[in-house]
Amino acid sequence: MVKALIFNTPEYISCNSNLVKHLLTVFVFFIFVPVHCQKTTRVQFSAATTEVDAKLGKDTKRLLGNVVFIHGGAKMHCDSAYFYTKRNSLDAFNNIHINQGDTVHLYGDHLYYDGNTKMANVRKNVRLLNRETTLTTDALDYDIANSIGYYTDGANITNAENNLESIVGYYYTSQDLFDFQDSVVVINPDYTIYSDRLKYNTENKITYFYGPTEIFSDSSYIYCERGWYNTETDISQLNQNALVKNSKQTVKGDSLYYEKLTGFGRAVNNVVIIDHKQDIILKGNRGIYYENSDYARLTDRAQFIQITPEDTLYLHADTLLSELDTSDTKFIKAYYGVKIFKSNLQGKCDSMAYSFADSVIRLYYEPVLWSEVNQISAEYIEIHTEHKQAKTMYLEKSSFIISKEDTSKFNQIKGKNMVCHFRDNELYRIDVKGNGQTVYYPVDEEGIMGVNKVECSDLIIYLVDGKVNSISFLKKPAAVLYPLDIAPINELILRGFLWLENDRPKNKDDIFRKQKKDL
Repeated sequence: MVKALIFNTPEYISCNSNLVKHLLTVFVFFIFVPVHCQKTTRVQFSAATTEVDAKLGKDTKRLLGNVVFIHGGAKMHCDSAYFYTKRNSLDAFNNIHINQGDTVHLYGDHLYYDGNTKMANVRKNVRLLNRETTLTTDALDYDIANSIGYYTDGANITNAENNLESIVGYYYTSQDLFDFQDSVVVINPDYTIYSDRLKYNTENKITYFYGPTEIFSDSSYIYCERGWYNTETDISQLNQNALVKNSKQTVKGDSLYYEKLTGFGRAVNNVVIIDHKQDIILKGNRGIYYENSDYARLTDRAQFIQITPEDTLYLHADTLLSELDTSDTKFIKAYYGVKIFKSNLQGKCDSMAYSFADSVIRLYYEPVLWSEVNQISAEYIEIHTEHKQAKTMYLEKSSFIISKEDTSKFNQIKGKNMVCHFRDNELYRIDVKGNGQTVYYPVDEEGIMGVNKVECSDLIIYLVDGKVNSISFLKKPAAVLYPLDIAPINELILRGFLWLENDRPKNKDDIFRKQKKDL
């Protein structure tokens, strides 16, 4: 048995003469001897004591005390080890410490290292330290050649305030990059992340998501299936079924860019913004929003939806704006090509504004509404709602109401201004104020009795099932009832008459239909 400080054991000694063999035996105690017989670099070692025992095998050395191995740019320390010279590998025990470069430190209780593959298998009480990152596990394999560590049976990683767990993980130490897979959990004082797979860059603090991912915080919830999140700046890019939710609203989209500190977001494709307080939904394919000021703008198939227990209103426009007014109450603006559908009310106009402070809808530039059988138009229309239902409607300038009696006959009410009254979402009274004119066809059990043409400055019209039932003339009227066969055709259509039934949305999807003049 030989006990000495030994560096390396060359394998090619047997190919030389006995004299050379004797000389090398003398000097091997003091110098490193490189091995050139094989392409693979030999592991170098030193130890306080080296034992060579036939019981261990002629190619096995037992190293004791201050054991150091050097290979592939890494130093490996341990209390004791077996070095297998022929296989160029080793088993090391207790106080394992592998140091690569100035930053990577790997600790454990047991190490098996293969010098041919440069693969280190560290077991029990494993810790890998790299700058601010600490990884702990029971089993870690470390590829020294490529500076990659990986585990397959669970690990815990801490970096600054972040604590992470996963079943499988890869650590690319030279790139400061982790690749975590299977049941990934990240815990931070401000948020918690659950993911199928994520990559984390310890240098720039950016987390990359692959697969279903959830982020919980005190003020918000985030979901996506692909994207990234900067844990230092709280900026994220979320893709594939992306969602951001807080107490006020939920934002969805195929792609969401979100800044938590400023509350700014940008969304693309299948964008949905849900206001939980007002029960309204904004949709589109392009959108931006400011969470703190409750501002949102949507374009590209933009849609406003107001949900009620009895019915739901659908509105489409080129652009939708949602913002707060001076009283911090939501205010909706829609402009260019507005179309509206509700089961008992449809409409169109150039632009619209809806104030939640006074529950008033304002329609601008050639607005037209359809309520049951009636077509309602004016230069400006204002709808006052109560409990999300129409209560009173004001028509200003060139007010006109038309209903179709049959294929060629139209009941008409015209005036300067009008006030329409609704009961249970049904139009039952119209007040005409100024320049009142009517053409209507009274009906009895046998059918149409004739045609009644009336001119009266102010009048009140009562309707039943949307049709004229009676008229109260507030000033002396000029009225005439014509039998159908002698009614003058040129007096049966009031000036400004325009029947727009083809423009009327037939269902909630029809609000996207373009008219020829819209194209």
